[in-house]
Amino acid sequence: MMLPFDLPPLAGYSVSPKWDGHNFLFGEQCTPVLEYSENFAGWSDDLTALHEEAAGDSHPVDLASRHDAVEQVKKFLPSPQAVIMEIGCSSGFLIRDLATSFPEAVIVGADVVKEPLCRLAKTLPGVPLIRFDLLQCPLPNQSVDVLVMLNVLEHIEDDVGALQKAFNLLKPGGALIIEVPAGPRLYDAYDAELHHFRRYAASVLGDKLTAAGFKVCRKSHLGFILFPAFAAVKLLNKWSPFRKNKAVVREQAASTSGNSLVKLAMEFESKILAAFQLPFGIRVLMTAKRPV
Repeated sequence: MMLPFDLPPLAGYSVSPKWDGHNFLFGEQCTPVLEYSENFAGWSDDLTALHEEAAGDSHPVDLASRHDAVEQVKKFLPSPQAVIMEIGCSSGFLIRDLATSFPEAVIVGADVVKEPLCRLAKTLPGVPLIRFDLLQCPLPNQSVDVLVMLNVLEHIEDDVGALQKAFNLLKPGGALIIEVPAGPRLYDAYDAELHHFRRYAASVLGDKLTAAGFKVCRKSHLGFILFPAFAAVKLLNKWSPFRKNKAVVREQAASTSGNSLVKLAMEFESKILAAFQLPFGIRVLMTAKRPV
């Protein structure tokens, strides 16, 4: 499937890359991952490996997150052949779900790191993968119908600039499906280890989306049932002299990944509570549209 928009030339080349269904071609070069820019201020290959090791692809919270994102794409996809881009596709857990759920759509994956994209290209050879820093987005404006950004914005220092770039990428009427960590007062060693610049209040994220030109059409939270226990752990991380500034991602992500109570809580939330606007939770969920 061809890309329905033109790609700009890479530095040092005068010709625009073309996607042939398996590789990008430019001049005499051929590559499965097209690389424009990098930015390691908020993420790295090592952090991808850490997340894969600690949580894998089946952590109950992440499963619920991906399920919610797919359901939102279904609601806002303008046609079966539309362009869906995931920024921050990393190891490809969600982009595989998107490719399966929307077989006629043009699915594009993007991230700022290299190694996960190279590994993903081997297992998803029909999906174009592009490496770029969103703040230096090389793609043409108004080229995407639905943009998905799950747990990405907190890794970008200039989040206002990133939202403006996301707005520019979308076609008029296009939708941004976004998820960020909730609770700015809960920022702790876990967040610092994952290179989060911040956690968000829903009101703050909504204001920033509106300022970028979006119309927010859905506000909710993920992890509503788990939030009291989650907040207690976060505060312990923050204030305990034994946990403050300690590396905790591997320990805490792994401990909840196989927890049957966490699994039951997230399954109940996905099946029963997803239709409601949940007032608090572990993560903020929003869907916003670029006005026509």
